[in-house]
Amino acid sequence: MMPPASIAPAAREWLPFGVGAGRSLRGWLAFFLVSLAAYFPALQGVFIWDDDAHVTRPDLQSLHGLRRIWFDLGATQQYYPVLHSAFWLEHRLWGNAALGYHLCNVGLHATAAWLFALVLRRLWGAGARTDPTPWLAGLIFALHPMAVESVAWISEQKNTLSAVFYLLAALAFMTWRGEQGGPAPVGGRLASGAPLLYGLATGLFILALLSKSVTATLPAALLLGFWWQRGRLSWKHEVAPLAPWFILALGAGLLTAWVERAYIGAEGGRFDLGFWQRGILAGRVIWFYLTKLLWPAKLMFIYPHWTIRADDPIQWIPLGAALAITGLLIMAGWRCFGVHGRSGAIAFRAAIRAVFFGWAFFVLTLFPALGFFNVYPFIFSYVADHFQYLASFGIIALGAAGWMRWMRAPRLAAAVLLGILGMMTWRQARQYRDAATLYEVTLQENPDCWLAHLNLGNILLAQGRLDEAVAHYRRAEEIEPDYPSTHFNLAKVLLQRGQLPGAIAEFGQALRLNPGDAEARNNLGVALADSGRLDEAKDQFEQALRLRPSYPVAQSNLARIEAGPAEPRSPR
Repeated sequence: MMPPASIAPAAREWLPFGVGAGRSLRGWLAFFLVSLAAYFPALQGVFIWDDDAHVTRPDLQSLHGLRRIWFDLGATQQYYPVLHSAFWLEHRLWGNAALGYHLCNVGLHATAAWLFALVLRRLWGAGARTDPTPWLAGLIFALHPMAVESVAWISEQKNTLSAVFYLLAALAFMTWRGEQGGPAPVGGRLASGAPLLYGLATGLFILALLSKSVTATLPAALLLGFWWQRGRLSWKHEVAPLAPWFILALGAGLLTAWVERAYIGAEGGRFDLGFWQRGILAGRVIWFYLTKLLWPAKLMFIYPHWTIRADDPIQWIPLGAALAITGLLIMAGWRCFGVHGRSGAIAFRAAIRAVFFGWAFFVLTLFPALGFFNVYPFIFSYVADHFQYLASFGIIALGAAGWMRWMRAPRLAAAVLLGILGMMTWRQARQYRDAATLYEVTLQENPDCWLAHLNLGNILLAQGRLDEAVAHYRRAEEIEPDYPSTHFNLAKVLLQRGQLPGAIAEFGQALRLNPGDAEARNNLGVALADSGRLDEAKDQFEQALRLRPSYPVAQSNLARIEAGPAEPRSPR
């Protein structure tokens, strides 16, 4: 993983940014076919958890709905209008057929892997033209089972789509800087066409941010790469041009953090971590993801939820180790620039610089997921494979470089490695064929996952398997007693089975945890009316209508109570 000795001259090839058309198409096709083979089991998958919140709802499928995706902040689960515009277009093409979305996600992932290889070739300069290392890194990313959650789960198209824009923006900016091909600074001035290319790079970065805001780390990553190459940064040609990108990144990050709190509910007691607890969490998260990249065993859809305690000295070790390694690499990396001497010493110091770059990129890109900002998934797990989709670039690039440099018969060994990764990905992708399979496999590895119990209970309820559903709801309540949906769903089953005292108690608990739930109040009213407690039932219907004035079920139930002897029988 050596930086180029000199910057290559401007290439005369065309898009994508210095790659010839025929060679470009062949390279992409190879990545797509490899990815398609590895992810073939996922193509048979159906919609799973959260997909219904991403695949375009009926009220958003018109042109007016597309306008709402962009200008109505609460129209979609998260404000990622480019992502939801892509889903809108896909729905126009293949409706609710899951196969189309899976093929699109595999294609985007293959494109990201191919672009990753191109970025590495551009970053390493002219010497990378004959070096297979960038292609090995791209193929490792394409086949690594860590990416299965992002590719096989339709909801995570936000990862694959944003990664494509992220890498295209990086390529365009490096081309603008003259790293290889495209206009380059000449005599302190940019060649003609440079403003257009800079505008293209900025536009691609905005598209990345509006697909998923974790891409906000790109300008810092670019500066890190330029510093790694030369040991210095140019204010005029690197820092100043990226300053507007930092402003855009800050705005996107603040908006996403606000949306997570205001619209998704990422606040309250479940997110109440102190400063030192968040520091401990960050250290543990870094080592967790690094371990899963290097040894991808026991990957799960939902990992166990950790207990973070600042008074436990053992829990400080991961953070201390991460800070120590970062400090040592900064000092060693800084001293290794411009070193001359024996070839062995130069190679060693170049290796130190490479390790610093890979580690720094990994930690920097992981920063939004380290626990300093609240995200809704923290209620059930602090980690998820899809959180490190972009961050894995740094470690994979470093690992590929080390593999090609130090491994005996590196190409043959690389083929074996890719075969093993491909088989692991194929096996992991099978878990995503349907939601029930995914939750059952999750519970085999993480039996205390209350969310898997809850969601599996919902599936069993829809299938009419009430006893099994109740068992999973009860287990979810034991593990996490303060989640209102568990009580609400259990109460619905008990109401359906005529177990009125239990249903009333569970609806009451759901409302104590979430007093603003109009459906729970309406259903509690039904249970009370069935128990002959009509005055209490009327009060619940009235409260439901105060919460949601246009609630026809509650209106009908209240009217039937006021009409006389007939009792309401309209839950939900």
